[in-house]
Amino acid sequence: MNKSCYRKLQAVKDLERLAHDRFRTEHPNFPEYAIPPQSYRDDTANGLTRCVVDFVRFHGGQAERINTTGVPEQRGGRIVWRKSNTTKGSADISATIAGRSVKMEIKIGADRQSEAQRRYQVAIERAGGLYVIVKDFTSFVEWYGVTFNRG
Repeated sequence: MNKSCYRKLQAVKDLERLAHDRFRTEHPNFPEYAIPPQSYRDDTANGLTRCVVDFVRFHGGQAERINTTGVPEQRGGRIVWRKSNTTKGSADISATIAGRSVKMEIKIGADRQSEAQRRYQVAIERAGGLYVIVKDFTSFVEWYGVTFNRG
């Protein structure tokens, strides 16, 4: 399989700089040359999730990844997955931004919402929460800036 080379976009580079600056602020006596590099990517679901969660946190919000995959457990010498206790269709990220409840579903490439995820979105929006499908970090940063009048 020939995977194309990942080209880091400006929004991801800006996040790395923000993470670096945040570390310097939190650890003012740490020598500049020894600050661990902060590296982000938005080309995988895990990478994009990390970008979004850290971006929200760095901008004063609260965000957490929701584990919807269940829990591995050993039964009779083999590993089986026990169902998760989360609501069916739950979003990948749950956040509070500027006092608003925000649920974010991460979708990479051709990945699409399931029917359970669409029902979950309707329930969140009906309750007054925000729901956004995040396909790439640059679009998320633009949505965030427009939605919360900041960036």
